[in-house]
Formats: sequence, C-alpha cells, structure tokens
Amino acid sequence: MTTRRALLQAAICACAAFAAPQTFAQPEAFPGKNIRFIVPFAAGGPADVVAREVAQALGRELGQTVVVENMGGGAGVPATNAVSRAPADGYTLLFAASGNVVIQPLLSKKRVDILTQLSPVGMVSTSPHVLVVSSQLPVRSVKELIAHAKAHPGSLNFASAGVGGLAHLASELFMRQAGIEGRHLAYKGSSQAMTDLASGQVQAMFSSLPSMKGMVDKGLIRVVGVTAQSSSPTYKDFPLIKQAGLPGFEYATWYGLYGPHGLTPAVVEKLGASLGKLAADKAFEARLREQGVDLHVGTPAELAERTRKETAQWDKVIRESGIHLN
Repeated sequence: MTTRRALLQAAICACAAFAAPQTFAQPEAFPGKNIRFIVPFAAGGPADVVAREVAQALGRELGQTVVVENMGGGAGVPATNAVSRAPADGYTLLFAASGNVVIQPLLSKKRVDILTQLSPVGMVSTSPHVLVVSSQLPVRSVKELIAHAKAHPGSLNFASAGVGGLAHLASELFMRQAGIEGRHLAYKGSSQAMTDLASGQVQAMFSSLPSMKGMVDKGLIRVVGVTAQSSSPTYKDFPLIKQAGLPGFEYATWYGLYGPHGLTPAVVEKLGASLGKLAADKAFEARLREQGVDLHVGTPAELAERTRKETAQWDKVIRESGIHLN
C-alpha cells in the first residue's frame, strides 16, 4: 500500500511539473523591449531627421525606446534586406521613403514585389516636390515652360541627383504628358545640379522645396508649380501643376513604416494604433512641418494600396522611357 501511495504521489508531481510551463508561460505582451527603425539613409539628412522625430514620438506611445539605425547606400537595398530577413515580431521596422519601396524594386535587375518581402504598418507623412526653373529662362509658369519647350525643341534640360530617382522619373513623366522634347541630365548629388540650374546651364528640375529655398529666396531660381496638395503654408503661393497647365500630373514623396513579411495582425494593430495617435499630436505635426513634410498617418491597407498604385504608375514611366541602371 505504501509503495502504491508513493507511486501515485510521484505521478501527480510529474503531471504538475509537466503542466506548470503550459500554465504560466504566457506570450510576452508587445512591445516588451526596444524597437529598431532601420533608415536607408545616412545620419543627418532629411529622412533621418524625420525618422528620429517619429521614433521618439512612437516610442512614447508604445512605452518603449525606438532606436534609429542608419543603413545608407545601395539605393536602400541593404536596409530593405536587413528588415525583410529579420524575425517577423515587430521589433525591426523599415522607415522607408517611397523611392525605396516603389522605384528601387522596379530598377533592380531582378524585379521583386516588395509586398512579398515587407508588411505595411502605416503611412507616416507626405511631401510634394516643386518644379523650379532657372531665372535665366524667360518663363514664369507651367504653361510658359511648355510653350517655350515647344517653340525651341530639344533646348530644355532637366537636372536630377541621379538616374532612376524620383526627380528623374518626374521629368520624364512631365515631358511625356506635356508632349515636349527635352533631355535629362543626371548629376552625382543635388549640389552641383542646383549650381548649374542657378547659372542657367540647365533649365529645370523637380526637387523638395526645403533644399531649394535658399536659391528661390535669392531669386536665382523660381518655382513654377507644385506636384501635389500640401497643408503647409510654405506652398500656398505656388500653383498645382495639374491646375496650372498639365491636368493629371500629380505625385508626392512619402515616408512609411514596414516590417518583415508575415507580421501578426496583433502586432500590426498595436503599431498602427500607436502611429494613429500621432495624427492628433499638434506639436509633433508642427515639428514635421518644419522639415518640409505633412503628417499623413494611414492604415496598413492604405499604405499597401499606395505602394501598389505608385508601383504601377512609375513602372509605366520606366518602361516607356527605357530607364535602367548601369
């Protein structure tokens, strides 16, 4: 009897020991540790500044530190790969510009559907470009620029900071929709491009306004149109290109958050909800506006749809213009 009782007690203890981990080991509530923002740009640039503002504000909402890690170069490919290969747990996110997730995949030797590698978390901000012309050029509007180009075929040169960038694609789209002849001149960065624009060696360029404002204020270049609507008073005096002579012409740059493909709905919901709360933060909105961007928080579904829509838009421009990277 004693032996049987001892065996029974041992069996009960074994069962309890086996069940204990299943009873008490609960999944860790997200987030339970620091989150990483991988930024595909060098430290100190416009994207990095905005990423750090977002990281700090989102960290407050989530109750965790969001650490910014810069991984510039390679057209954003190393940063994108680092996130796509990370565990799909929400602790590694890509703070991407539209060019990283829309244009770069279209220009790679092996085209990829970025939405098979990344999970959209939410839109963060948008920002229009401006179309500027050299003050040496006798035009002050989009209509006058188109008329000048038609009167002097082949005389118009568009500058950009490099082949395949958004400014390059915008110039190709503009020329095709306006029915004008022109040439794209690719520079290694925007500094020399702006210098040649001011001197009249090139005639036009699409770019962000903050990078151009100094030369605009000095009268070296002039803004003839803006590519998309903005809530910032900075753009209030500039006409929309689609309303100023080229109907249908519209695009904006934007920043969005993505995680590795396969993020669980619960993690996406948590991140999206915290991001959504930033939309009501007026102080945060003002800080972003100082960087030339509009706070524009969107859902994962909206970000996915925008990614697909713009991929189709710029894919058409790339194919029709025969653009490729060497």
